[in-house]
Amino acid sequence: MRPQVISKTGTGSTEWIPLDYKQSPFNVGFGVVVSGTVNYTIEHTFDDMFDTAITPTAFSHSTVNSQSANANSNYAFPIRAVRITINSGSGTATMTLLQGLR
Repeated sequence: MRPQVISKTGTGSTEWIPLDYKQSPFNVGFGVVVSGTVNYTIEHTFDDMFDTAITPTAFSHSTVNSQSANANSNYAFPIRAVRITINSGSGTATMTLLQGLR
């Protein structure tokens, strides 16, 4: 997967960014850079975000939730998609995602 960069300014969520959940090992790393005042959470789903008959259930990342500063972490086990949710503030959170085999 090519590096993915997504940003969100103001409250709300970005669109879901699909990942290759069939890749083994899964290996996804990400970093979030904040500008201004913002409180954000990185969320993931196990649901198929392309299935219009369902609304994907969002789960908060175990360590990158309710953050207000730059942060980085990873996903070691498969998920279908990831997004940024801005909980409060008027700043911007920008996430860079990298998924690789090694």
